[in-house]
Amino acid sequence: MAKKAKEVVEEPLEKKLWKAADKLRKNMDAAEYKHVALGLIFLKYISDAFEELYNKLKTGKGEYEGADPEDKNEYVAEKVFYVPPSARWTWLQGRAKLPTIGKDIDDAMDAIEKDNPSLKGVLPKVFAQEKLDKATVGGLVDMVSTATLGTKEAQSKDLLGRVFEYFLGEFALAEGKKGGQFYTPESVVRLLVEMLEPYEGRVFDPCCGSGGMFVQSEKFIKHHQDYYKKNNGKKLSLNPADHISIYGQESNQTTWRLAKMNLAIRGIDSSNVKWNNEGSFLNDAHKDLKADYIIANPPFNDSDWSGELLQKDARWVYGTPTTSNANYAWIQHFIFHLAENGQAGFVLSKGSLTSNANNEGEIRKALVENDLIDCIVNLPTKLFLNTQIPACLWFLSKNKKQRKGKTLFIDARNMGFLKSRKNRELNNNDIALIASTYHNWRTSDADYQEVQGFCKCATIEEIRNLNYALTPGRYIGLPDDEDDFNFAERFTSLKAELEKQISEEDELNNRIAKNLSKIVITAEANV
Repeated sequence: MAKKAKEVVEEPLEKKLWKAADKLRKNMDAAEYKHVALGLIFLKYISDAFEELYNKLKTGKGEYEGADPEDKNEYVAEKVFYVPPSARWTWLQGRAKLPTIGKDIDDAMDAIEKDNPSLKGVLPKVFAQEKLDKATVGGLVDMVSTATLGTKEAQSKDLLGRVFEYFLGEFALAEGKKGGQFYTPESVVRLLVEMLEPYEGRVFDPCCGSGGMFVQSEKFIKHHQDYYKKNNGKKLSLNPADHISIYGQESNQTTWRLAKMNLAIRGIDSSNVKWNNEGSFLNDAHKDLKADYIIANPPFNDSDWSGELLQKDARWVYGTPTTSNANYAWIQHFIFHLAENGQAGFVLSKGSLTSNANNEGEIRKALVENDLIDCIVNLPTKLFLNTQIPACLWFLSKNKKQRKGKTLFIDARNMGFLKSRKNRELNNNDIALIASTYHNWRTSDADYQEVQGFCKCATIEEIRNLNYALTPGRYIGLPDDEDDFNFAERFTSLKAELEKQISEEDELNNRIAKNLSKIVITAEANV
């Protein structure tokens, strides 16, 4: 019997492009190279979109009869970026082998920004730097030329979105710890968005990184239109921008640029995504904003957040946060920006659930007593690229319409799969189970059932009896020794022990030295 021919599965475009781009990287640092690769990919996208409309305008048929293909207003009307002649991809591709290609691309980025105010200060101009090999730049141009990214057909398949997201994730892996500053793992973002369900209203992320929370919010609406119609009696339009508006802030300018590009490729209005190097605490770019949804992944246990300058800040309604850890400053910043019926979902280190140091226990007590905490989710290890610190999700609600005086605890520590030795992901079933459990509980649905070792609803009285600790293991019936591990407190304790030991050793060494000195003096006197 003849052997059945093995079916050849074509590799996805994003993986093909990544392999080629990574090969061209050579010894260049991933933190710098990502702006080179992603900048070119973005340029190819807007050039494809421009060329498609340009050819229609040039042909002049139907609705385009008599149109001028060089009229910028024609492109504004179609929500397409205008690309001047010296920045068009065909022109740049023809110069890919020239030694001036780096400067040509930088000039092209400048020209595009001048003709498109929404991109001002966003595009990378890093291609002419001496340490970037011109053969590498030319190779990247040729590589990106093989992909069609910006046509209507490509946009309908979200080809560029897939490529951009894949590259962001791979660069974050390549950068390791620093990569987590601009990238939150997609499965974590999806879980936050699926649990919050931001169908309509203002969505805010005051530490927005490369904009993944906003992208997933828009995807959520597109993926759940039928469900929304069934439960709300009306159908959402195909354009999520008709239903949500986004607000963001980022203190790292290069990361902010990634966010602006990441949103621009999907046609998401990023005019309210702001950058300033002081950050959200010192220079709140949206002081008057009251958001319907807040979705965020703030830096874990940030000790350098300038808390000493903000001791009497109006945001600290539930207590002044310690200057050595920003966790409870972020929580109160989120609450300050929530609308009357607003909800927040965010990532924090697991230590935030039990810490009693420097007023944090008192602030957590106030949050519980004011019935602000809706749900706590314990996350598996190895989800985050930039830290091994155990993490959890907090969900806050300004106005609990159901389940008043109660909090849901979910333990997902044993969920997910190992994507690599160092990296874990939540799969679709994990996300669906956690999100549906939360939704069923919130709506008092008969489908909600408590499962020992997974989920438990606790009253304020029960939380009060456990000294306001919020680790799910204490409520759902699992051993809580590991669950209660507080990295920050343990680190502080170990540091204090070490400093004490060093001090004692120094004191002992000083005594030995003094005794030796006396012995020497005595010996010399006897001689």
